[in-house]
Amino acid sequence: MRRTNRKVTRTTLLILPFSVLLLFARIHSAAIAEPTPKTPAAGQEKPPAAQDQDDVVRVSTDLVVINATVLDKDGKFVRGLKRADFHIFEDDAEQKIASFSAEETPFAAAILLDTSGSMETRLTLGRGAAIEFLNGLRDEDVAAVYNFDSKVEQIQDFSPGRDLPAKAFGLKTRNQTALNDAVLQAAVDLGKRDEKRRAIVILSDGGENYSRASSDKALEGALQAGVTIYAVNMGETGPQRDLSATGILKNFASKSGGRYVDAPGGQVLRDSFAEIAEELGHQYTIAYRPTNHAHDGKWRTIGLKLSRSDVTVRTRKGYKAPKG
Repeated sequence: MRRTNRKVTRTTLLILPFSVLLLFARIHSAAIAEPTPKTPAAGQEKPPAAQDQDDVVRVSTDLVVINATVLDKDGKFVRGLKRADFHIFEDDAEQKIASFSAEETPFAAAILLDTSGSMETRLTLGRGAAIEFLNGLRDEDVAAVYNFDSKVEQIQDFSPGRDLPAKAFGLKTRNQTALNDAVLQAAVDLGKRDEKRRAIVILSDGGENYSRASSDKALEGALQAGVTIYAVNMGETGPQRDLSATGILKNFASKSGGRYVDAPGGQVLRDSFAEIAEELGHQYTIAYRPTNHAHDGKWRTIGLKLSRSDVTVRTRKGYKAPKG
């Protein structure tokens, strides 16, 4: 009897370690075989975090925002229009308006003062025009001041101040003119601003002979930043006016939805600046998501039509699609 118990005990002792090992092996296998979370099938909603990220990417890359100025027959800004009054087209295909705003809002402006050699006798007039524009701004608007000749320099950062910085009165003219570089630099700086409405005011005779950037590149930068360009021709009037330089200024203003001002001084200039400040503060801001999703880097033409026939609208002519 004792011998039998001794055998059972020995057998149990031998089997026990093997059973324990087998148990651990089964637990480990179960842990490895535990199913991982399934990826949502097609048509199912994504997890909130991934969905939010996709929305951010789509809005930041595909939303096109334009600012529109609507004028009556007398050239005065038209207020009180509604979303239904506007029809927006891209390459002749009508687009659905995603957002519409008509409220009064602050704007940021960059004043570009030409200090090249050709402006030597008109620099005082240019400074006076800059002061005139600053005086017309509202308390909530901000402006920066740049001068440009062979290089571009910011002499006042964006601020609500209405005085031309002291440095502006000590500026001397230099031979070369980097107008395109000045427009591009101001557009880049404006693109970092929070204001929805942004403007560049060029005070120049339009001469260009020193920029690294082309006129098209400068204009593209302004359009990408949602900047409207207002160009004041500070050159000599009459038969002596440089028609080529005038064309450069007109092109900047026309394609960005801005205004070209032919008079460098006097009441016409003061009235023009007052109207520019008013329209910048009261423009209609419209956004849409293009039906053309191709990122081909090609130019897209923008057309804006109104249901009213007694008004005219001014906005940018288009934009270049993202590439890649």
